[in-house]
Amino acid sequence: MRTVDARGLSCPEPVILTKKALEAGESMYQILVDNPTAKENVTRFATHQGYKVSYKEESEDYILTLKK
Repeated sequence: MRTVDARGLSCPEPVILTKKALEAGESMYQILVDNPTAKENVTRFATHQGYKVSYKEESEDYILTLKK
């Protein structure tokens, strides 16, 4: 599973990093973000790319899991 750490970045950077990671064609990814807007935007993008997205909150961070 590939992990993308996009904490501390404002949109659209987390989406751009996620897009670059998805180009590897793996079936599972973990994306780390630290604000609700990035969580929503990455979730929307990944869903449109055919991934099922789940997330959990850990203190100030969101850990998104993308599965194909």
